[in-house]
Amino acid sequence: GKNFIFLFRESDSELYFKNLSKQKQKEVMEKNGNNHKLRVCVATCNRADYSKLAPIMFGIKAEPQFFELDVVVLGSHLIDDYGNTYRMIEQDDFDIHTRLHTIVRGEDEAAMVESVGLALVKLPDVLNRLKPDIMIVHGDRFDALALATSAALMNIRILHIEGGEVSGTIDDSIRHAITKLAHYHVCCTRSAEQHLIAMCEDHDRILLAGCPSYDKLLSARNKDYMSIIRMWLGEDVKTRDYIVALQHPVTTDIKHSIKMFELTLDALISFKKRTLVLFPNVDAGSKEMVRVMRKKGIEHHPNFRAVKHVPFDQFIQLVAHAGCMIGNSSCGVREVGAFGTPVINLGTRQTGRETGENVLHVRDADTQDKILHALHLQFGKQYPCSKIYGDGNAVPRILKFLKSIDLKEPLQKKFCFPPVKDSISQDIDHILETQSALAVDLGGTNLRVAIVSMKGEIVKKYTQLNPKTYEDRLELILKMCIEAASEAVNVNCRILGVGISTGGRVNPREGIVLHSTKLIQEWSSVDLRTPISDALHLPVWVDNDGNCAALAERKFGHGKGIENFVTLITGTGIGGGIVHQHELIHGSSFCAAELGHIVVSLDGPECLCGSQGCIEAYASGIALQREAKKLHDEDLLLVEGMSMKKEEVVSAAHLIQAAKLGNTKADSILRTAGTALGLGVVNILHTMNPSLVILSGVLASHYVNAVKDVINQQALSSVKTVDVVVSNLADPALLGAASLVLDYTTRRIY
Repeated sequence: GKNFIFLFRESDSELYFKNLSKQKQKEVMEKNGNNHKLRVCVATCNRADYSKLAPIMFGIKAEPQFFELDVVVLGSHLIDDYGNTYRMIEQDDFDIHTRLHTIVRGEDEAAMVESVGLALVKLPDVLNRLKPDIMIVHGDRFDALALATSAALMNIRILHIEGGEVSGTIDDSIRHAITKLAHYHVCCTRSAEQHLIAMCEDHDRILLAGCPSYDKLLSARNKDYMSIIRMWLGEDVKTRDYIVALQHPVTTDIKHSIKMFELTLDALISFKKRTLVLFPNVDAGSKEMVRVMRKKGIEHHPNFRAVKHVPFDQFIQLVAHAGCMIGNSSCGVREVGAFGTPVINLGTRQTGRETGENVLHVRDADTQDKILHALHLQFGKQYPCSKIYGDGNAVPRILKFLKSIDLKEPLQKKFCFPPVKDSISQDIDHILETQSALAVDLGGTNLRVAIVSMKGEIVKKYTQLNPKTYEDRLELILKMCIEAASEAVNVNCRILGVGISTGGRVNPREGIVLHSTKLIQEWSSVDLRTPISDALHLPVWVDNDGNCAALAERKFGHGKGIENFVTLITGTGIGGGIVHQHELIHGSSFCAAELGHIVVSLDGPECLCGSQGCIEAYASGIALQREAKKLHDEDLLLVEGMSMKKEEVVSAAHLIQAAKLGNTKADSILRTAGTALGLGVVNILHTMNPSLVILSGVLASHYVNAVKDVINQQALSSVKTVDVVVSNLADPALLGAASLVLDYTTRRIY
């Protein structure tokens, strides 16, 4: 088996961090004052948060030229029943500046509230004496909420570790409350980062670093793990042949969590494997859980070892070599994944956490048999190691982030809300109104505005020819939007915002059209958000028409509930949108999903983009119109059953009609166009591997069979099962523009 050690000994830790590459942040030091070191206060409340904070503390201590470290210890660290875990901080050679006894015993809901209050009473004096530049707070415990509240009210900058994560119980609410108080954020996963952005936190103050504990988990070794296993579990125990159990009360449903703990112990007794059971944390309900342990005789049972605390470096080796870990500790779904140890996660306490394949969830155990069955499934397995929560380089990133903090920046934090001018007060009329969006579609020919309800119903629609100049176009957009907003009152609709679908490349974050297609003149570097938001006093979202079509399908069409799909618009041009893992892909320069410009032939016809052989040069309405004109000029278009007036303009519709009536040349052109589109779809399948392709637009029904044929002939066998369907949405551009508003205002991440 593999040998692991996952926490440095004191001397090794200091040596490691002293050897970290130094990032000399001279310009920031100059801003903060040439001789000013950043005074950092790290406050730790319990054994769990210290395992995450210790690596950062070692890193800070190793760079005295940049930092001064003050350590404050409070919470269950100082309680004998929970192991007096402050001693491990002293053993790591950290000077504890202040010890605060803040826990009110009782282990119930009232005691938790009183403990927060006691901490709030004691912390101001400590912070007044320390005067830190920044306080580092970890996680989601009630003690941490008291720390963040005190620091925020005393104008001390807060760096919050592990914000943005999702789990069960009251911890979620506390974690997100601390996020709103904190000035800077260090998160562990990409999803957590996106959650923080969705919570309107400033992206520039969010660092995706990974979990600090992983720096030690992934970088140290110890061959003497067997002595640790024997010390805690007995001389006769072998690796992968014992269980570690760690279960805490769920504060929002204490009665159920105690019942779950009883069932867990019954299952472990029946399973008859040596088990190390750790006492629960100090949360409300822990006293009742300890009573359950004693009632079942766990402390004296020959197969069990019940302990209050195991030092983290030893604990992590115990779980690394265990046959299984069971319980509801975050350690099970986070750190243990680094070793591939099987985990059984019980109940709702970690619901929403990202987990590796080593975790089996038992959400609601109504009998012990369910847990016992899970033990039989998991015990003794070895899963691939997971690095969801870190790559071993979190601390260097965090130290660099700390050095970049400019203390001369305003202390007041800012939230990144969508722009909105005057809020509308809530009254009964608003409650009775239908929540709706103003949707704007800027096409090459027409400019359309519609009132769209939450269910996707187009309540009212306005259409005008799209003006040729920027000034006229913007004036008409404002006029039509104002008219529609006024009419919304008469049709009992409450407008939540304005969504705009337009051709060209769009920066949706800023609401700016960066570059337009040739179909819309004078439409580059155009800020649409500001003038429309100013005029209507509503938030405004802007995106490319292809992306909007994909959003329409995701909310109202075939893409609803589909994780990965692609939408292709077949109209005047060819566009599209890509939805991956339920989210729209914009790309690094907002140029993703320009599907019409996939090249399918090196010497094909010239495209409007300037290239040759693009899908759009074969299969767009403009391309078909071009070929129809060629046939008409050679008198090869019209067949029996067709007629055209002299003033009538030749269009793609005439080519399609001719093909249906037996014109072989028109039919050949349509087949070539369908093949070009099909080849483009095959390229998309090989790149993105979606489960669904949606063809949208006026030409979709004419191409769908050709696309399916090309996939069957040209695609790899692993992607041939993809579904190709024609959109059933009557107006995807307007519905997509509306979904920009409706998804955001109903708190969907976008």
